[in-house]
Amino acid sequence: MSTADLLRITNLSKSYDGSTKALDGASLSLRRGEFVSIIGSSGAGKSTLLRCVNRLIDPTEGSILFDGTEVCGLRGRKLRGLRRRISMVFQHYNLVHRSTAIENVLQGRLGYKNSLAGALSLFSEEEKRNAFEALEQVGLGCCAYMRADQLSGGQKQRVGIARALVQDPLLILADEPIASLDPISSRTVMEHLRWAADEKGIACLVSLHQVEYAQQFSDRVIGISGGKIVFDGVPAELTPAKIAEIYGEDNPNAPFAECC
Repeated sequence: MSTADLLRITNLSKSYDGSTKALDGASLSLRRGEFVSIIGSSGAGKSTLLRCVNRLIDPTEGSILFDGTEVCGLRGRKLRGLRRRISMVFQHYNLVHRSTAIENVLQGRLGYKNSLAGALSLFSEEEKRNAFEALEQVGLGCCAYMRADQLSGGQKQRVGIARALVQDPLLILADEPIASLDPISSRTVMEHLRWAADEKGIACLVSLHQVEYAQQFSDRVIGISGGKIVFDGVPAELTPAKIAEIYGEDNPNAPFAECC
């Protein structure tokens, strides 16, 4: 593996039923601080790919090297150690709605706690300071003591990003982070993820439906169709013909008009 690669995926496949492949021989690499978007139709394999990286899903075949360690064989404490350095931002936020924003952010530190400390929410003063700083960094310092269910969708997603940041990750996986948001909130969330890559050197692997955001914010774009990677290049190479190949020319939801 090149020393420049934080993540290298080789010939990765996943079958849920033993026959049909949700992922089919996918290979890609990701450098530290690089922002890479994954685009494709619903069911193309975007979420499966992301969830294989942090082993929320076990791949059927292939290799995942993260920071020099083979991921696929990890179990127990070693797997927990891996997940400390790979944080995740979810489409539906995954927040505790009755808890405050700052309490949700501090959950990003649970991977560093033993069972008792985690159950009792025993966090150090440094961890609390870092959590408040993360909220400030995503523009929500004023909302620290608001309950999550009082926040807008865009604010909830920014709490999710702050939670990811306090985990001190090398990689953020973001699974459709703007799918449920309005355009202004979507842009804000993408700007904060881009900031994490540029200013903190955190690699970001982001699955998106919105091709225009992939073009605007990414260093590289990966296109998946039918579980196979059919495009891997810089945004300028994402031509209408390539978009048609990724989404299928007959797909009524393909965003050709938005991207051309």
